Amino acid sequence: MRESSPNKTCAYYGLPSPCLFVLAVDGTDGDTLWECALQPEFHWAQCGLQKDTGRKWDCLVSHSQPLQFTAIDKHTGQILWRQHKLPDLKYAMPVLSVPDLDGDKVGDVALVASDPTQTELVFLSGKTGEQIGSRVSLGSTKIINHRLYYTTEGSYYVLLQQESGLYGLSLWSIAAQAKAGMESSLKKDKRWEKNASGTSGLVTIYKSDSMKQVVMTEETDEMGQSNLLLVSGNEVALIGGKDLQLLWRFNTTSVLSQPSFGHFNKDGVLDIVIEDNIGNSTKREIILDGKSGGVLWEVNLFASPNSPRPDSIHTTNFFSIFVFWGVMPSAANFSVPLTSDQRSYLLHPLYSKVLLESTNDLDNIISFRATLMERGRHAAYILLTSSEKAGAEGTVVLRKQKLKHEVPFSKVLRTGPGEASATSEDIKEAFNRLRFSDW
Repeated sequence: MRESSPNKTCAYYGLPSPCLFVLAVDGTDGDTLWECALQPEFHWAQCGLQKDTGRKWDCLVSHSQPLQFTAIDKHTGQILWRQHKLPDLKYAMPVLSVPDLDGDKVGDVALVASDPTQTELVFLSGKTGEQIGSRVSLGSTKIINHRLYYTTEGSYYVLLQQESGLYGLSLWSIAAQAKAGMESSLKKDKRWEKNASGTSGLVTIYKSDSMKQVVMTEETDEMGQSNLLLVSGNEVALIGGKDLQLLWRFNTTSVLSQPSFGHFNKDGVLDIVIEDNIGNSTKREIILDGKSGGVLWEVNLFASPNSPRPDSIHTTNFFSIFVFWGVMPSAANFSVPLTSDQRSYLLHPLYSKVLLESTNDLDNIISFRATLMERGRHAAYILLTSSEKAGAEGTVVLRKQKLKHEVPFSKVLRTGPGEASATSEDIKEAFNRLRFSDW
């Protein structure tokens, strides 16, 4: 953990105070690599856009009052372009990384805005930020979320999540409406178009009266196709991306957070982690088989407020280490409010009847991610925390916590029969021997 603040003031950059600073820090020691001062007000930011597009920028920052977008090179902090001529609509993440539509050999982007009466999409040049063609109406229904999906036939579809279900609209038809001829490099998917409406062109993917989340699986099948994981009010369903057929469904009570992925078994298919609210401040942590939807592992935890969602880190042994947050019922102190008790748990699939518990003296956790820092050796948690309540102003702290550094100080908890021959030292040594890798 390292304390850091902008090296120069807003006035130095000719900006009113308060202004917005974007900073990049070194993953090794937390030193500031660069800082970039921007106009207020901050709306949202998205970094890590699709690679190999020819774009020289990686982060897009959205400002409100007035509306403006700023493209930043994540390696240098250099501002490459600004866009302030768009209509004052409520554009939302994610930014969609689309193919080159204006012929300048640089991949372009699309922004989606939605309100109760309409949903619109606008294309921007990835090279200059200028608008390409006209804004396109995607319908008169408000959407909850949107994604860009690439099919096995080489077609792009914008996925529109509505309260009534999930629908798709071909990028081909959107580009054609934005500017005649701009769709020439795109095409429709014949399998998907079998489910398309003759009037709106919308492809019905899945109908539900309580659609909550849509997540694309983080790996592709043997056909190079990612599938669609859908969370509704009382179930989780996996839809095959190739032909939009239901692969499996799993009944739930109320899923608390966005599902995550990891390899629990060694069948080569990513398994799915969900948190199901079962009442009385208790959540059921479940790992579902990615192939069948069957339960591979589960445990109940007390749910602390603002607990991060589960995450995982892949190992060179073809399984993942899973990270959960909460409080084990056997470890809970009912005289202390759960708001002050934040614990993390590590699960090793080869020792599935055991959890490694760490007590974390952390304040409000704003963001958490388990990540690979150095192939083979180094995996860590990245946490952004605040001493203030959620939504309040105050100092935030970005810290890195090495996974293996917590092992000697962790407590081994038995969650069920089994692993009796393995001592606490054996369990900890199994974690210490781990080597980490990308998926």
